[in-house]
Amino acid sequence: MNMGSAWTKSKALPCLLFLLTVFSLNLAAAPWDDKDPAEVEAILDQKFAEGKYSSKGADTCLMCHRKSAEVMALFDGVHGNTSVKGSPMADLQCEACHGPLGKHNRGGKEPMITFGANSPVPAQKQNSVCMSCHNDDQRMAWSGNHHDNADVSCASCHSVHTGHDPISDRKTEVEVCTSCHTQQKADMHKRSSHPLKWQQMVCSDCHNPHGSLSDSSLKQMSVNENCYSCHAEKRGPKLWEHSPVTDNCANCHNPHGSVNQAMLISKPPQLCQSCHASDGHASNAVFANQQNAFNAGQSCMNCHSQVHGSNHPSGKLLQR
Repeated sequence: MNMGSAWTKSKALPCLLFLLTVFSLNLAAAPWDDKDPAEVEAILDQKFAEGKYSSKGADTCLMCHRKSAEVMALFDGVHGNTSVKGSPMADLQCEACHGPLGKHNRGGKEPMITFGANSPVPAQKQNSVCMSCHNDDQRMAWSGNHHDNADVSCASCHSVHTGHDPISDRKTEVEVCTSCHTQQKADMHKRSSHPLKWQQMVCSDCHNPHGSLSDSSLKQMSVNENCYSCHAEKRGPKLWEHSPVTDNCANCHNPHGSVNQAMLISKPPQLCQSCHASDGHASNAVFANQQNAFNAGQSCMNCHSQVHGSNHPSGKLLQR
């Protein structure tokens, strides 16, 4: 027995030293998310080609990740609800979004797909995972739209591991959008603006963030149609029309806000004179320090009050 015990110890010691060496090497090795992004992408492509999913699904993942509050918050939302048909947790579970497990659970060195700005996976491939389920008519114009061209990932705006996605809540939507769109954030706090800062309107009332067939991802086919969806009283046709109005409301207005009344891009009469340089008011072509009917009060609108068009038989000059 003593000889057997001594033999066992003599064999065990080299094995123990070997395991300690391997363990120390693993500690010294760089984690997979510090690898070259191109290398990570190549590994993930290979893993998808092999398709080695876990037979135990989320149970395998939770063996390591169940202590993470961020991970467990998934079960508070629709993505983690097994009773919702088509949800990731009702299908391949965690691997439905993060890809095949492969050998990831053997030390965590083999990469999985991660999402967001810090992910080594390109935004286009991150989004392809989301779009594999979210491919309805609201996202049919995603390819080539502003956010797609700017390499914005879905996870840059949306939170999946939560029961409350801030971008999907009208109370917090504007805050999320303006974290990137800072010029629009400044505009909406100017003297005259749409009531975005009070959440009486939100960005998605006018824009489809997933893209549309019109300029600036507007929900309607033109700027004017978008404006008319609320400002129906400005819609024509009118007997006497005003060219810049029928062309584009943004010729005169900044929809996100302005220091001028009615969100005008400049103050009248300068705004009017940008087109009407020779308007028949020759003696008042320059409204310097004069206070008269041409620049006091509503300026040009003192007389030409129907600038959005007139239906009056004698309203050619938009006066009534």
